[in-house]
Amino acid sequence: MADKGTPVSPPVVAPLDRATLRDHPLPMPSGEVDKNSRGRVTVIGGCLEVPGGVRLTAEAALRSGAGKVRIATVAPIAHMIGTLFPEAAITALPASASGEIAASASEISPLVGKCDAIVVGPAMSCRHHASRLVDTLLDSITLDHRVVIDAAALMSLSQHADRLKKRTRPALLTPHPGEIAAMLDIDGADLASDAVSIAMLAARRFNAVVVLKGSCTTIANPSGAIYGFNGGTTGLATSGSGDVLAGIAGGLLARGCEPLDAALWAVWLHGEAGRRCAETIAPLGFLASDLLPLIPGLMHSAGQS
Repeated sequence: MADKGTPVSPPVVAPLDRATLRDHPLPMPSGEVDKNSRGRVTVIGGCLEVPGGVRLTAEAALRSGAGKVRIATVAPIAHMIGTLFPEAAITALPASASGEIAASASEISPLVGKCDAIVVGPAMSCRHHASRLVDTLLDSITLDHRVVIDAAALMSLSQHADRLKKRTRPALLTPHPGEIAAMLDIDGADLASDAVSIAMLAARRFNAVVVLKGSCTTIANPSGAIYGFNGGTTGLATSGSGDVLAGIAGGLLARGCEPLDAALWAVWLHGEAGRRCAETIAPLGFLASDLLPLIPGLMHSAGQS
C-alpha cells in the first residue's frame, strides 16, 4: 500500500465519551425560532429494491433536532414514502430501468437551495448510479455546503477524490469496512490489520471527516484528530442502522454543527441508543427504527437539546 500513502505510524486515538462531547457542544436554537431556523435537511437516496431506508434517515434527522426534512427519491415510491412519513416534504426524481435514481442537474440543483445539509446515498443499491448522483451533486453545491455521503455513494468515491479535496468544509463520510476498502482500493486484510490508519488515510485522501463503522467505530478528521468509540453493541449490525446514523449526522449538520462535531455526536447517539435497546429489548433482534425515539432523550441527558 506504499503507493497509496499509508501513514508511517498509527495516530493517537482519543476516546469518544461524554467528556469529549462536552468539548464539542451542539449549537442550540436561540431568539425567534421556527422550523427553518432549526435547520433543513434534504435526503437524496432510495431505490425500488430498498424503498423505506430513506424514511429512517429522514426521521433520524428530525429526531436529532433539525426543523425540516425533504426526501428526494425515485418517483415510483415517492408518494408511498410521503404517506408513510407525513413529517417530510417529498421530491420525486426520475428512475432508471433498474429502479435507481437517474436525476440530472436540473432535478438536483433546486434541492440545494432548500436545505442547510444534504445526505446522499442511503438505501441506494447501485454504485454506478450513486456515483453519477454524487457527480451531479458536487456540481450543484458550494465548496462549504454541509454534506453526508453514505452507502452506495461511497463505493466509487475515488472518482471524486480531487473534487472533494478542494472543499473548504470537509464532507462527512460514513463507510463500513467494505465501503472504505472500495473507496481506497485496498484489501480487507489491510483494513483488519490497521483500521485506525486506514480511516486517517481516507480522511486525508478525501479531505473528509470519516466515520469508519465497526465493533470499534473510528472517527478521523483530515487535520489529524482521531477518535474511537467502543460503546456500540452487536445488535446495531442490522438493516437500516447505517441509514439512521447518516440521518443523525445530517440533522446535526443542518443545525449548524461542523462535520467533526456532527460525526462525534452522531456516533455517540447511535451507539448509546443501541446500548439502551440492548438493555430494554434484547442484545439481538431490535430494529433500526427502535433507535429513533431514543435520540432526543439522549441529547437531553447529555445537556444538548
